[in-house]
Amino acid sequence: MSDTAYQFPHRRYNPLRQQWVLISPHRTQRPWQGEVNPSSGFSDVHYDPTCYLCPCNERAGGHLNPNYENVFIFDNDYAALLPDSPAPQTSGMPELLRAEQERGRCRVLCFHPDHSLTVALMEEQDILGVVNAWVEQYKELSANPEIRHVQIFENRGAMMGASNPHPHCQIWATEHVPDEPALETESQKAYKAEHGSCLLCDYLKTETDAKTRIVCENDEFLAVVPWWAVWPFETLVLAKKHVGSMAEFSDAQRAALANILKQTTTRYDNLFETSFPYTMGFHQTPCDGEEHGEWHFHAHYYPPLLRSATVRKFMVGFEMLGMPQRDITPESAADRLRSVAAVHFTKK
Repeated sequence: MSDTAYQFPHRRYNPLRQQWVLISPHRTQRPWQGEVNPSSGFSDVHYDPTCYLCPCNERAGGHLNPNYENVFIFDNDYAALLPDSPAPQTSGMPELLRAEQERGRCRVLCFHPDHSLTVALMEEQDILGVVNAWVEQYKELSANPEIRHVQIFENRGAMMGASNPHPHCQIWATEHVPDEPALETESQKAYKAEHGSCLLCDYLKTETDAKTRIVCENDEFLAVVPWWAVWPFETLVLAKKHVGSMAEFSDAQRAALANILKQTTTRYDNLFETSFPYTMGFHQTPCDGEEHGEWHFHAHYYPPLLRSATVRKFMVGFEMLGMPQRDITPESAADRLRSVAAVHFTKK
């Protein structure tokens, strides 16, 4: 079905989150008089003596970074989780006031020693080194019996709350499965019980047949603006084979993941010719000791830019009190991302 069939307000269902999103395409015609943010420019600074992630620099508490040449991993100096957190005292508290112990580990993974790089600007071989490090971190942390979920995520750009532009991500390993992956677990379980098949395998086939929302792909992965996208240029990266976690990846899948991440982020940068901000994270099998044949590995990209490099989408008002809402259709967003070159534009 063509994009013209979706030019009036309607809502779409997200089976992963069991949630609806309101789509209002006509709202793109309204004039914008809201906040205009500075453009996320590129950096030419390869080493910043004040950056706590650059090689040989000092971090909080006097920790000194090594003179690393590729990936560098360390426990977060300001970790949101601690491995030895005591259980909160809740005896005698009202039933509605609940609290539980939450132990875990938080790590920082620097992608590259060059302060000026982003995933879009890195060589694929260097991104593959990052993928290999992710796999090893997932394996190591998920082997801990106190850990039930490993969340790998990257916040890119000040607009998304990144406090440091140095290329890096975070890994939070938690004692309980967080709400988002827990909801996706239940959705995938319910779908498999009802249909006898994998939710995302079936969705992958649907998108492959439709072709209207696909952004880019390779032999192992497909990037698509999902039917239920909330953020303007949100993408979902899906493994083409049914695999639960990156721990199960073949060498070919590791290399293909590096390729699809570079393809996706390059198209983002080319869209508005800016260093595109986003939050990206992998969703994969929980490590809670249960069988999870329903799980299908995927990555979410949530970028905030709406009309240009300086105008962002806000989640306020109806979005916070009612339901998510977007102004451009996923079909038109995918078309715009497909139309830009897969080769990074020359930095200005």
